[in-house]
Amino acid sequence: MTSSLPLAAVEALRVPETDTVLTLRPAPATHVTVRGLCKSFAGVPLYSNFNLDLPRGRIVSIFGPNGCGKSTLMNMVAGLVKPDAGEILFDGKSLADTQIGYVFQNYRDALFPWLSAWDNIAYPLRRRGMKPAELRARVDELAALFEIRFDLKRYPYELSGGQMQTVCIMRSLATRPEVLFLDEPFSALDFEMTLFIRAKLQEAQIATGTTMLIVSHDLEDAVFLADCILLLTRRPTRIAEIVPFDMPRPRTPEAVSDAEFVRVKSHTLDVFRREMTA
Repeated sequence: MTSSLPLAAVEALRVPETDTVLTLRPAPATHVTVRGLCKSFAGVPLYSNFNLDLPRGRIVSIFGPNGCGKSTLMNMVAGLVKPDAGEILFDGKSLADTQIGYVFQNYRDALFPWLSAWDNIAYPLRRRGMKPAELRARVDELAALFEIRFDLKRYPYELSGGQMQTVCIMRSLATRPEVLFLDEPFSALDFEMTLFIRAKLQEAQIATGTTMLIVSHDLEDAVFLADCILLLTRRPTRIAEIVPFDMPRPRTPEAVSDAEFVRVKSHTLDVFRREMTA
């Protein structure tokens, strides 16, 4: 199965800038629609009338200069940070009517320390009132997908960092979210676990078609998983460029030496450097 990004999906990310927000309409293949987004901190604008469409069933990486508001943008879309103005819709629905998942950067604080790994994964399913048999089947399904070889009855403090992050990702996928948000999912992992999580996220996305939005401060990570890279400017933040990347999945570690990967990474770096000096 490939992840070739159709022209309609690329166009879905290219939203004209205008003050007449009501004239804007989602492009074909759009899943998440952002219109007229505004956010300031201490009176200094970060986003002003920011518009964006995110394509359905694709992985979009957000990359840009330090302080441009990558995580803030994702957190506004995910409902963790309230925008000053603007509208965000998921298939025309509000966030309250949409099932999402979120993987936090600090996995040590994200897990409930008084619950076992198994119960952490099951927690959102219990909150939804899932029957015990269905709940066990879903956790078993995720354990098989992620090839779990450690004891899920152990508590977070008994797990390695990579195991904790794996549990966080499994929990975020447990409810079969329509959109999955990942904030620096590889930042605290060693290289072996980074390769493992990269592979498993691809498998999960191929199997479910979940729309994913990833924030990364590492250029290789930003490019490796993405169907397109959303490059941001310095603040006040706008879209610098959207770079499509249609390398087939699953992408193996050797993909980083592929000519197309090198080309896209190089171009992305050029845009990044341009924005750093702008």
